[in-house]
Amino acid sequence: MKITELIEVLDTVGSPLNLSQDFQVAGISSNSKQVKDDFVFVAVKGTREDGSKFIDEAIKNGAKAVIVQSRGQGFAKSPSKVLFIKVKDTRRASGRLAAQFYGNPSSEVKVVGITGTNGKTTVTYLIESLLNEAGAIPAVIGTINYRFKDRIILSKNTTPGPIELQGILADMLKQGVTHCLVEVSSHALDQQRTECIAFHSAIFTNLTQDHLDYHKTLQRYFLAKARLFKNLSPGSFAVINNDDKYGRRLKRETRAKVITYAIENNADVRARAIKFDPMYTEFILVSRACEMKFRSALIGRHNVYNLLAAAAWAAELGVDMPVIKSGLERFSCVPGRLERIDFQGDFSVFVDYAHTEDALKNILQTLRKFYKKKIIVVFGCGGERDKTKRPKMGRVVSELSDYAIITNDNPRSEDPDKIIRDIKLGIRKKNYCVMPGRYQAIKKSLSLARTGDIVLVAGKGHENYQIIKERVIHFDDRQVIRECLKSLKF
Repeated sequence: MKITELIEVLDTVGSPLNLSQDFQVAGISSNSKQVKDDFVFVAVKGTREDGSKFIDEAIKNGAKAVIVQSRGQGFAKSPSKVLFIKVKDTRRASGRLAAQFYGNPSSEVKVVGITGTNGKTTVTYLIESLLNEAGAIPAVIGTINYRFKDRIILSKNTTPGPIELQGILADMLKQGVTHCLVEVSSHALDQQRTECIAFHSAIFTNLTQDHLDYHKTLQRYFLAKARLFKNLSPGSFAVINNDDKYGRRLKRETRAKVITYAIENNADVRARAIKFDPMYTEFILVSRACEMKFRSALIGRHNVYNLLAAAAWAAELGVDMPVIKSGLERFSCVPGRLERIDFQGDFSVFVDYAHTEDALKNILQTLRKFYKKKIIVVFGCGGERDKTKRPKMGRVVSELSDYAIITNDNPRSEDPDKIIRDIKLGIRKKNYCVMPGRYQAIKKSLSLARTGDIVLVAGKGHENYQIIKERVIHFDDRQVIRECLKSLKF
């Protein structure tokens, strides 16, 4: 694609290019290190770094055109063979350029956006399962990985940047993917990473406190989530949790057709006669079209909501209810989400990604329904993240478990002791200890467990690393648990 064709989608500032400046564009990047000959470099001003600082490096690596912001980005005089193109917003420009360069793949792949504080990952796995059952070819872009056909790409961000996102969608289209399920984070929406994605539909799970280090207030966090629904076209549809107060607000924020799901309130798709068990969940799904009994290996009330969201979406898509039932019931476990560690002992061990007050509350209330003996929890809080949730998480764990071991999560550049002190501010009981070393904390929790008890290792779930200062070290809770169980001779 020629540069003159590529920039047709931009609101450029200043004189347009003339034909003598035209060239064939080989690629686009906002990462100067990834730039090659005949690339376009987009100097995006990010939350931590300003891309204009890396223009010289991009040019050295082969950039033939540079997109800069008309205000606020200083740059050296353009070398004679490099085009400098000014736009009002480089974030928006990167999404538009990528969509144009890759041929707008979201116009052919049905892209489904799933957003909310909790449940996004589980809903993507559930819909992936039922689409496979229906004979479609699904793909997923999410927290754990990006996957389609036989390819698995490790996830760096829940939602990738706009250039990477469009490129992945283009690859998926070439591979025959019919539906792409995208976990859409509030950061991604605020940073316009989904610019020029034509969402086929969207799902809202819930909204509770998280990411206030970034959004500052719950209202701004909600408004970021709401962008996904405000931008839906009238021909798309939105599946919304009608038991969530923010979900009820969202219904007024979208032009799309709205389908609701709920347990407590009236909705298009509801669950009744719910039966909880340590090994499964049963309920009757009620819709306008039918009533059908479901039995899922996923346990807990929060997973009933996830199952309802997936079923409501598929029903609106036109998938027959028996196929939906088969697809959902066939699915058994999301990696790192209330994942049971199998071993020959007489107590139970679970790993879960819960890293918010609400998620911890849901998990602990679920486990308490089934297990009457002790619940021992290992948890911490991430550094450089919402500090206000730390004492709230401490309070929930202290109140709903029998014993807690406070440890490091991913402290990043923060002082781990300061993070632990913040957690302790919310604790009013003396049913805890502090062990900063996560390995030692996990081993201690297992040594304390007796017949019928539960050990829950929370916060990191599927993650296989720990970030301490500038170091990223290998650390997988599930692997560590198995090692400790062996050393303790269970």
